[in-house]
Amino acid sequence: MNVRLIVGTAKGGFVIHSSDRQDWKIEGPIFKGWKVTTSARDRDGTFLVGTASDVYGSAIHRANDPLGEWKQANQSPQYPRDGGRKMNQIWRIVANGDSIYAGVDEAGLFRSTDGGDIWSPVAGLNEHATRGAWCPGAGGLCAHSILIDPTNPKRLWCGISAVGVFRSDDGGESWQAKNDGIPVILEDKDHPDIGYCVHGLVASPTDANRIYRQDHVGMFRSTDGGDHWERNEEGLPSGFGFPIAMDSQTETLFAAPQESDEYRLPKEGRLCICRSTDRGNRWEEMRDGLPTCHSYEGVLRGAMVTDHLDPCGVYFGTTSGSVYVSVDCGASWKSLPCRLPRVLCVDAYVDG
Repeated sequence: MNVRLIVGTAKGGFVIHSSDRQDWKIEGPIFKGWKVTTSARDRDGTFLVGTASDVYGSAIHRANDPLGEWKQANQSPQYPRDGGRKMNQIWRIVANGDSIYAGVDEAGLFRSTDGGDIWSPVAGLNEHATRGAWCPGAGGLCAHSILIDPTNPKRLWCGISAVGVFRSDDGGESWQAKNDGIPVILEDKDHPDIGYCVHGLVASPTDANRIYRQDHVGMFRSTDGGDHWERNEEGLPSGFGFPIAMDSQTETLFAAPQESDEYRLPKEGRLCICRSTDRGNRWEEMRDGLPTCHSYEGVLRGAMVTDHLDPCGVYFGTTSGSVYVSVDCGASWKSLPCRLPRVLCVDAYVDG
């Protein structure tokens, strides 16, 4: 068994790997000096990463080995030059069978059917009737979360900040906003179904209708595919946070609460990961091995992930460049011996 983490930072990517989840080797950087914003691996084993540069823009790259030679896609996601939209960043890449999806900033969804070399816009979402009223959150106008029903690939969800969650039941041809039960953040009199600031989404591996949502205004879940949402934040020190992750074996949930919108750092300077083992009915704080004071480092929305092994490994990086590892489903943590640039994303890949 080999676990590889691709850790994307503001100054490049790092590959952290282990054959036993005890001793870790840290290699890199790859894409030195560039933002590495997301990564994925397709069904053929090809790795994809999104990069961004304030000078050269954003792009998707592919490689068979993350420490090997990367080749830029012939046509990365892009908007028409005269269309009034700017391609700032690739926020999320999700591979599913023949299709690979990329969520971007300015908010939009793109799809590739050739392994990530050529990308086409998903017009049903990108040209949605509410598009003119979409407003950015503090992190930009970003399509950062993509869910695909494993039993029906035509059923998709996309989370956009600060717009809300959209669902398609026809492979992306049409989309409906799904935010009932969530307090509105930026009310629009013409489009009351948008103006909701979703931060992260995960779905049950056995029931795609059961979705968990870390939102700007709290933690929520849905049991009907997003048609309705209810709060599920009992035990959380704060409902505010960005990442949410899940162990697909047990449906154990992990969140990284922060004190408030205004502060966006751990409450009382105590870094904390919260865990729920009962589908969000109750959360508990998992602090063993984490700093207990003077820890002023946030966890961004793409910077926490699980490896789905037994027991589950959980990994997250912080805005101050720390990387933490748990190999017992969050019960205890250790810090890896590195201090990286600001961590933007963490993704885990298992072989063997």
